[in-house]
Amino acid sequence: MPITLQELQQTLQYTFQNPALLQRALTHRSFSADNNERLEFLGDSVLSLAISSLLFQRLRELPEGDLSRVRSNLVKEGTLHQIALKLQLPELLRLGEGEAKSGGKNRPSILADAVEAILGAVYLDADFVAAEQVVHRLFEGVDINPHMRAAEKDPKTALQEWLQGRRMQLPQYSVLAITGAAHKQTFEVACMISELKLGAKGTGPSRRAGEQAAASAMLAILKAKHP
Repeated sequence: MPITLQELQQTLQYTFQNPALLQRALTHRSFSADNNERLEFLGDSVLSLAISSLLFQRLRELPEGDLSRVRSNLVKEGTLHQIALKLQLPELLRLGEGEAKSGGKNRPSILADAVEAILGAVYLDADFVAAEQVVHRLFEGVDINPHMRAAEKDPKTALQEWLQGRRMQLPQYSVLAITGAAHKQTFEVACMISELKLGAKGTGPSRRAGEQAAASAMLAILKAKHP
């Protein structure tokens, strides 16, 4: 039988005071204007901080750069997709007809976004402590070890490390435009480094992909200016 919202809350070990927040977290923009995009934006930051805290405690010997790379492995789309499948989120997602017919409920980017949106919803429903506890439970079955630092750097991580190595602030990403049909969107994202007064743009089929493309474009600019 399909999983229910009540069963999802039992799996999360968190009961919403405002169940509408959880419903919104599972609502794709193709279904309604009252969707999970803003919750996903919030949940992205909640997840990053919660994982950073977890790694700081668990991997005490790793330097900053390696911690950043391990975190990148944990918060990437593939990891969140697997968590979404364990939570049986495909059965609970609310999608527009076109998105549903094109297989949206199994699309990794949509499922990863839903996980982040749920974390944002928990944060709003309670506080960061509650959201952090949910993050720790979701990642209990995920292998976290120092060897993850050997993984290839993605553009966002590489850019972050380039800036941190020069004691600069982290880049800021913003979605400039979303075009295309609901089931086949293109995200145009800007990457800004205020201290250097530099900007770059990238596009991709999801916000994450757009951010990675923008980071890659920014790295190309920096390498040309600082060979």
